This record gives sequence, structure tokens and C-alpha cells, in this order.
Amino acid sequence: MSKLHETFIDHDAALAASITEAFAAGGSGLMADFGLRIVAAEPGRVRFDLDVVERLTHGGGVLSGQAILGCMDTGMVFVMMSLRPDADASFTTVSLATNFERGVPENVGTVTFEAWATKPGRSLVFGQIDLFLPNGTRAASATTTYMWL
Repeated sequence: MSKLHETFIDHDAALAASITEAFAAGGSGLMADFGLRIVAAEPGRVRFDLDVVERLTHGGGVLSGQAILGCMDTGMVFVMMSLRPDADASFTTVSLATNFERGVPENVGTVTFEAWATKPGRSLVFGQIDLFLPNGTRAASATTTYMWL
């Protein structure tokens, strides 16, 4: 069972603010409506929070898979932006493979996602995104590949 990494080695508040601002200006409006909040960032690694609210859950009383996948994909967008924060760089998702390990109850409050580049390259960037419950237990994980355009 994975646990949330407690600290960032080089947390950069200015980088977190820059990513937040750039995403607000040009990111997905749908994902902006989710209210994601970047709480820590360094080049190649971003942590962000999501409040689990009723509109993101389904009749089974848990956070929907669609919401989780959207957050995971957006987490890697944040990572890509952290790798080239001063560049007008374009990129796209190539693959996103997700594993759901346990349900995220609708009354859980705030969950945390941690996304990082496992192998940043010149044309492809491989990454990992984990979703953690408030107690630090991992609820879902994904691996992803992104491509610089």
C-alpha cells in the first residue's frame, strides 16, 4: 500500500502559481470547474488537491471514474507545464492507463493527487499519477505518456 510522499525536495511556490495561472488562461474549462488546487510543485513533480463534491460522484456514493481520470490527465498537464514553465510549449496525451484500487467515498472531503515525470525526454515524457485519500492511502494510480509537439 503506497503512502503519500510527505515533502517536496525543492517546493517552488512561484512555479505552482505560474502553472495555476497558465492553466486558468489556457487549460480545459471543464477541469477548471473542478476547482483543482496546486499545493506543491517543483520541476517534473506537482501535488494538487480536489474537494470531493456531490456533482463529481455517482449513484454508488463514490467519486466517479471519469472525474478521477480527468484529474489524473490534468495532473500530467501540470507536470508538463512544470518542465518548461517559461516556454510556449505544446504537448498532448499519448496514453493514460489507470488502476482503481479502492473507492473514494463521497463524504471523504479533500483528496490529493501527486503527479511526476518518471522519464522526461526530448519528445516523450513518461509519468505516474497517484490519488490519495486523506489518510494517505492510495486509491488509484495511473501511468501516462505525453508527447511534446
